[in-house]
Amino acid sequence: MFTAPFYQTARWQQVAVNLFYGWGFNFYRLENQLRSDDLLIREKVSYLLTHAHAAIAAAESEFRQQQLPPPTREQPFADPQAIRQAKGLAALGHSVATIESAIRAAPVPENDRMWQRHRREANLLAQLLEIDTALVAIANAFATQCDTEGSPWILHASAEIQATVQELNNLLHQRNLVLSSC
Repeated sequence: MFTAPFYQTARWQQVAVNLFYGWGFNFYRLENQLRSDDLLIREKVSYLLTHAHAAIAAAESEFRQQQLPPPTREQPFADPQAIRQAKGLAALGHSVATIESAIRAAPVPENDRMWQRHRREANLLAQLLEIDTALVAIANAFATQCDTEGSPWILHASAEIQATVQELNNLLHQRNLVLSSC
């Protein structure tokens, strides 16, 4: 009666295919693979930045223990330069945590049937994948440097860390521009 390949499959396969297409999802479509890759890459970037943030927090803690001793009767006030440096390290850690949160929560195009008719989602997701690849490269280099060089490097590299965070912010902004142009 029916000659289409859909009706020649086993009953459980028909149910599975109905569910996938009925919910608008197909594991084998390029768009779905790219969307999944985008989520995985951003999770990896967040993981790397979390480790970099932990290294900065450890450097800040170590600096505070060494340079900001508890007040004594002879020395009731801490060194203002050490306080400024400790606050600078805290601000660096906060900026890394902020960009990590922004990358983790970055939007991705929805899997909407109406939009799929009017835009080329595979091209859009490929552009996002290219930007996300650059995010991984920067985050990996940054986290590796924080881990291998440790506290001494972190204490003296605030300009480099700020430049790295700014570059990540620029890539995130570029990503948002690509998404807004669709």
